[in-house]
Amino acid sequence: MKVSYFPGCTLKNKAKDLDLYACKSAEALGITLEEIEDWQCCGGVFTTGKDEVATKLSSVRALKSAEKREQPLVTVCSACHNVIKQTNHAMKNDREFSDKVNRYMQEDEGYFGNVPVYHYLEMLRDMVGFDLLEKRVLNPFKGKKIAAYYGCLLLRPSSIMDMDDPENPSIMEDFIKALGAEPVIYGMRNECCGGYIGVESPNLAKKSSNAVVANAIAQGAEMIITACPLCKYNLEKNGADIPVTYFTEVLAEALGVKEDTNE
Repeated sequence: MKVSYFPGCTLKNKAKDLDLYACKSAEALGITLEEIEDWQCCGGVFTTGKDEVATKLSSVRALKSAEKREQPLVTVCSACHNVIKQTNHAMKNDREFSDKVNRYMQEDEGYFGNVPVYHYLEMLRDMVGFDLLEKRVLNPFKGKKIAAYYGCLLLRPSSIMDMDDPENPSIMEDFIKALGAEPVIYGMRNECCGGYIGVESPNLAKKSSNAVVANAIAQGAEMIITACPLCKYNLEKNGADIPVTYFTEVLAEALGVKEDTNE
């Protein structure tokens, strides 16, 4: 199966290994991530002003590219996913907004939000299946207690993201189980780590991230996995006492393809 792939800025710069883990793991599971040509930054944040279209154009171009290929669009960064999914929803449900964007882009045929958008975790759950993933695992994390950290952007706004229950999610815990590990449930797994205020208020960001890590450790976690590069950076920067790992890295290790990224 082939899908259109939007890697995002971080995974092509500061976190190239995380992108390689994603691609190698997908191939091992029978899915080819076809990177969109000439993609641009998603915008980083979805702005809610209806008259603000400039920061959403790159997302629309990516969606339009996937539509031309007749493929779903897969993202691996939760921030990119949030922006693209919300933009797609606006293009489908807000005719005034979509008309404005399409006029600006001067497309012969406009785009109206018809491309399915999946986060990589949704791809694993809905296209691959966690049961099949479990069967493909070569290096299970047996006996390892792993805490999933969802953060802010993966689940909210829940009516648009529509990935999981925003208050009691399970997709990352099911992913952890498929890798042979024991998921750790803790209260702050879907609270903000403070990443977006790290420059303006570093002390508050540190307090937020440390609270997340302390809560996970208190429930027995030996490792935290996250789907957001900014969350990973912020938790590590502020002195996490246990490893904080991107989910594609543990996936690649479990599937036995992690060493292939060093070729």
